[in-house]
Amino acid sequence: MSTTSVSPSEPGNVLMSRGASGPTTLRQVARAADVSMATVSRVLAGNYPVAQRTRQRVLRAVQELDYVANTHARALRGHAVPTIALVVDDLRQEPVARIAHGAEEEAARNGRSCLIGTTQGERERERAVLRAMRQQGAGAVVLIGDGSQDPRHHAELSHIAGSLAASGSRLVFCGRPAPDDAAPATVVEYDNEGGAYAVVSRLLVQGHRRILFLGPTDTTSTTAGRLAGYRRALADFDVPFRSELLAGGGLGRAEARDRLSRRLAGGADFTAVFAVTDPAASGALAALRAAGRRVPEDVSLVGYGDADCATDMLPQLTTVHVPYAELGRTAVRLALGLGAGTVSVADQRALLGTHVVLRDSTAPPPRRPPTDGRR
Repeated sequence: MSTTSVSPSEPGNVLMSRGASGPTTLRQVARAADVSMATVSRVLAGNYPVAQRTRQRVLRAVQELDYVANTHARALRGHAVPTIALVVDDLRQEPVARIAHGAEEEAARNGRSCLIGTTQGERERERAVLRAMRQQGAGAVVLIGDGSQDPRHHAELSHIAGSLAASGSRLVFCGRPAPDDAAPATVVEYDNEGGAYAVVSRLLVQGHRRILFLGPTDTTSTTAGRLAGYRRALADFDVPFRSELLAGGGLGRAEARDRLSRRLAGGADFTAVFAVTDPAASGALAALRAAGRRVPEDVSLVGYGDADCATDMLPQLTTVHVPYAELGRTAVRLALGLGAGTVSVADQRALLGTHVVLRDSTAPPPRRPPTDGRR
């Protein structure tokens, strides 16, 4: 992938804010902060001593008026085709890497290069990186990965979406919902809840009635959607929802293994496990084996994502396939199409399908499910 990494706080010395009234002058910034234009320039350049109170007043005015330093943006606009900016939690995560790869492919097909900014899952840093990408003059900013449930963060993202739209750019929510239906943003999602519904329904059809949900239950839009699909499947099969079958845990292998191991130490009160990611399913498999449980003879196991590890597991994992690369390609295609006038604003929403991949990790429940680690 041909990319350039950027920092969320690069200096600049020329300000521009593009709203309904067009570019704003340095004089207007100085007037808002009640200082001279020279003082504003010094604060922004960061290479000349300015009193701390004065500096804070200038920076507060810049933030409140939503100005951005555009030295790099001018260079990009004047000498190169605008880039596509990708903002991710962590590129080491397989789904994120696949989405980013698809986005880069589509960007390259359109003669664009990509910038990458990482947030490590920190919402304040996410906002900072988004602003930095706007300062770079990106033609579109693609926000990839889980969405926070924090209303304050939602409001901030809606504001950033409006700022990008006013400057001729576009914020794209990829693999996550928009924080506000009215936000001027592109949204490319997959049927997250539907995938969970389908794979849990598979277990219910086989006769399972006590299905453990292994993963977080209230942290992100991704896990919230999978829990909703799990609950809807139970309801449609007239199976009561039981909060004691929510195991909690993380998305990764180690935390899922540890959480399920502790659960198994008290006895197995379930016949199947729905792990919210394939790495979590891999951890679950390790915990079940350590407790003397066979998959699928004693406990059935399903995951989500169709990651590479799904076919490396023994037995191979039944899971939900997500078209991650196509999500990235669609995100860039819609954003660039809007800018080129080939895709309308009304078509800036896309929902891609998911489907269950049947492998060897499920079977009908045993007639008498074991309740401890002895066979």
